[in-house]
Amino acid sequence: MLQGPYGGLDRDRPLIRLPFTSFAVATVLLPLTGLIACLATSLLYHFEDATFTHCHVSNYLPSISAAISRVPERYIWRCCIGLHSAPRFLVAVAYFNFYRARFAKRLLELLLSGLTLLCSLAENTGLLLLTYVSSTETYSLHKNGFIVFVGSSLLHMLITCWLWQVIKRFCVNPEEVRSYRWKVRLFLFNVSCCVAAAYFFRRHNKYCETGVYTLFALFEYLVVFSNMAFHMTAFWDFESKEVIVATPPEDKRY
Repeated sequence: MLQGPYGGLDRDRPLIRLPFTSFAVATVLLPLTGLIACLATSLLYHFEDATFTHCHVSNYLPSISAAISRVPERYIWRCCIGLHSAPRFLVAVAYFNFYRARFAKRLLELLLSGLTLLCSLAENTGLLLLTYVSSTETYSLHKNGFIVFVGSSLLHMLITCWLWQVIKRFCVNPEEVRSYRWKVRLFLFNVSCCVAAAYFFRRHNKYCETGVYTLFALFEYLVVFSNMAFHMTAFWDFESKEVIVATPPEDKRY
């Protein structure tokens, strides 16, 4: 055993101890503030370029892809998403362990828990791809990243709502009931916004009407904001938990 200032009981105490509620809030605030900063910067300094489309009609809001593809917006967004990605992977594993403990004797729910983990990992990976490969650099990769992000996000929310519907039937915790209800509301809202965004995007490309692309951009924002809010429900799911970084006990060092 090490002696002096490097030995003793203090060495085995937690190095970092953070309430999960604070951890969840910080994780969601990173992409939220990054997106708002990018949109504001694009509107203030790059309005003409950010709102330009092939139709050459008036447009008043940039799409998210346009808002994060210029400098300095590109670096703001990449910094925020890069910092938030590691906690997102950690939360995905935490949810999988949570479900595995809840559904130890229910095969279907265990399989769905594994699928939820895969969807969460794919969602975060797709977000990283569309973030670090902008639409002005390699459009096909950016587009594929966006498709992976949206598709895995919707499937993740759907399966999560299913699992929490099962949890709600057997729980008496009001926080878990509230979490389930907000998950369902945010999922339905997210799906509605996805449909609306797809409709206005197609209509813009087909008819080139003034302001239609602005409506697409607005619903695209709502898709992303509702996705963030859905992940924020972890605030209730792990309210009593903590994130701890600690050194292992001395008797477990080999």
